Amino acid sequence: MAVVPGSRRPNRGPSAAAENRAALIAAAREVFANAGYAAPLSTVARAAGVGQGSLYRHFPDRVSLAMAVFEENVAELEALVAEPDTTLADVLALMTEQTLASTAFIDMVGTPPLDPDPRIVGLRRRVASLLAGPLSDPRRAGGIRADVTADDLVLVVGMLAGVIAKIPAPERRGTADRVWALLRKGIEA
Repeated sequence: MAVVPGSRRPNRGPSAAAENRAALIAAAREVFANAGYAAPLSTVARAAGVGQGSLYRHFPDRVSLAMAVFEENVAELEALVAEPDTTLADVLALMTEQTLASTAFIDMVGTPPLDPDPRIVGLRRRVASLLAGPLSDPRRAGGIRADVTADDLVLVVGMLAGVIAKIPAPERRGTADRVWALLRKGIEA
């Protein structure tokens, strides 16, 4: 059932909890993609067609909501890395696609925050460990210099997200390709 942004569904009580949670996650994914990680949570609640009370019952803070939204991204990366023939280039390509879809995900994990929330730090470590596997196998690393670390690659993808977030959507794909062409010169052997 599509919800018109700004409209509210009738209150069905606890029986709607799972549906409301799913609607909030979908709305947050869209809002974060369009307005960034710092978008007002009231916008997310309106887009989901629920009240702010429902939002805060499911997600007591911004990080809880973001973790639910971006869990799908990390699960997708984990599934790709688990495939034996996956190369580092494959993983970085998927991360680039995720960045193009939502710079908020990479904003969240790409650069360490000044006041790190342990949940974000854990997510960042999880993403770095996903990159470490293919990076440590020369066959899968694809010519990446031996001194490049998984944290370096997370930083590189964060730099890409920083650029992508500041340009109009129609120009993002071409810009991402140009950025990677330049960055590869610094990380390849």
